[in-house]
Amino acid sequence: MGFNCNDMYLLADSAKGLRLAMVAFMALWCASLAHADATLLLEEPYGHFGAFTSTGHAAVYLSRVCADTPMVLRRCSEGDTGVVLSRYNKVAGYDWLAIPLIPYLYAVEGPDEIPLYANPKIVAFLRNRYRKNHLEAIAPEDATGEPPEGNWTQLVGSAYDRTLYGFTVETTAEQDDNFIREYNSRPNRSHFNLVTHNCADFAKGVINFYYPDTLHRNLIADAGITTPKEIAKLLVKFSACHPELRSSSFIVPQVPGSIPRSTAVHGVAESLLKAKKYVLPITAANPVATGILAVAYFGGGRFDPKKHAMILESGQEMAPPLEATERRSYENQLRVLLAKTAPEMDIRRIEKQWAHMEAAGEPELDEDGRPVLRLRVGEELVDVGIARNNILPTSSAPLAQGILAARLREELRRGGDPKASVPGVMSDWNLLQQLLPARASLN
Repeated sequence: MGFNCNDMYLLADSAKGLRLAMVAFMALWCASLAHADATLLLEEPYGHFGAFTSTGHAAVYLSRVCADTPMVLRRCSEGDTGVVLSRYNKVAGYDWLAIPLIPYLYAVEGPDEIPLYANPKIVAFLRNRYRKNHLEAIAPEDATGEPPEGNWTQLVGSAYDRTLYGFTVETTAEQDDNFIREYNSRPNRSHFNLVTHNCADFAKGVINFYYPDTLHRNLIADAGITTPKEIAKLLVKFSACHPELRSSSFIVPQVPGSIPRSTAVHGVAESLLKAKKYVLPITAANPVATGILAVAYFGGGRFDPKKHAMILESGQEMAPPLEATERRSYENQLRVLLAKTAPEMDIRRIEKQWAHMEAAGEPELDEDGRPVLRLRVGEELVDVGIARNNILPTSSAPLAQGILAARLREELRRGGDPKASVPGVMSDWNLLQQLLPARASLN
């Protein structure tokens, strides 16, 4: 598409610009069909299990391979965007399942339905809607008509729970066709094992199908367990030795919202060394063991997935993450902007009021199938668009302001993973400006 930052800022001023921004996101993936990729997805840990083990999750995105069903692969047709394959534990008894890219990341059919801000209610609503439409055979509702419990939720909406890192390597049409034939003919029954047959083992097998013996376990740093971070490190090394394969790396940020943020992904030795709950007892019991862990980690377990990675956000072209000075500049401008919007109120009070209101809201769909948040304002129920192209035509600008302000605050928060690029922040900033009273806008 060839837009620069100023172009993106101007495009966002019109509905046409918003549609073009969505097309740009789809084009990033559709264009790859001309020189298709296999992308290893390294996904950060989250939740209670993530606190127990910080090795995260691994999946593989294939841009020229699609699926008739989550269990039957085919070549992509024009306009398809490929599938994400991964191994899951206790999902309908299958070993692996294939989900289209956009649903896998955001639990929606297309980019124009991706919410700008998410809370647990919104995510559960979008996941269940996709399950009803496409995954009923895998995850049927229970006897009461409610969504089933279990790990089926891992199939869709991954970017709500965590940040993902992608590492691509080019594939050929012949390789993809061979992969489809092989994996369609194999038995697809689960024999998941966290130590010897986990999600990283499956991802390793997919990449090794295309490029044999490229990925393997680290017997020292990971105690012989295949970990997502180790195979990502090895794929980066392989790509550096094969520049003709046109490799790249990118970050899909966790969607801003009130869902807890994911945490850094580690290998086995790294997890033990960086967690006081593990390293202190180990050191007390056997200082030599701690020394061995340190040697294993520093001798070959280190790898930074953020290095040189570009940000991939819905509706934007890939761009570098915000620099620290850029982040501080936007953060200061946002503080001034919000103060001008409600000078009589403290920003922290605004945040608390918005958090209370959005938590009480209920997710619904507008007439075009895009998500809205139904909020009670006095005696009235008001629907506020929460997707990029339904947030502007609203009679409740103050509520929409709260959504965009909350999103920007998360994108500009200090520390942790890269959360946004300059074009992404500029696009959100411009939307917020259009919702503010003229007296509050900053030029």
